[in-house]
Amino acid sequence: MKAVEDRTPVVAGLLLAAGGGRRLGGRPKALLTHRGRPLVEYAVGVLRAAGCEVVHVVLGASAELVRERAELPGCVLVDNSDWADGMGSSLRAGLGSLAADPRGVDAALVLLVDQPGIGAEAVARVRAAYGSRDALAAASYDGVRGHPVLFGAGHWAGIAETAVGDRGARDYLAAHRDAITPVDCSDVAEPYDIDTEADLSHLE
Repeated sequence: MKAVEDRTPVVAGLLLAAGGGRRLGGRPKALLTHRGRPLVEYAVGVLRAAGCEVVHVVLGASAELVRERAELPGCVLVDNSDWADGMGSSLRAGLGSLAADPRGVDAALVLLVDQPGIGAEAVARVRAAYGSRDALAAASYDGVRGHPVLFGAGHWAGIAETAVGDRGARDYLAAHRDAITPVDCSDVAEPYDIDTEADLSHLE
């Protein structure tokens, strides 16, 4: 028992990459090109560089095409057939996959595939906020909560119950706001989303 208690906690990266890019003419966000490779590859690289050895990636829109075009070695790929229902379904699918991971995951560090302005330094800061399986932490930008967010495993069941539509964990976090550790990342990241044609100018 002592060996289990003394083991290094596993903070896994959970990348939500299922969006269909409706406002981008139906182009899956995971396959948008950034720095010469699909955006999903870039985001996985950010999680890896931040120290996440275990990475689960939730796919949805054009999942087969993403598997063909993106190189995601060592990642657990999770197919969310209900991706069109919104981010909540992807979050539930991802947390379910992490709960079943035989490596024993203690916390999920959730990153969105369409936020390439958030790099490894910001992700590592939020990852460092892990203290126990009851941890809740989130990046903060000029006082506004954003991504990535860290969910200790003790919160997963509650989050899954409230994750509906496009709200993701928003309702759960609102109900537990006093327990959230804010991690200021304003100096190292920009939390813009790639949602519209105009936003594509952020890609390199």
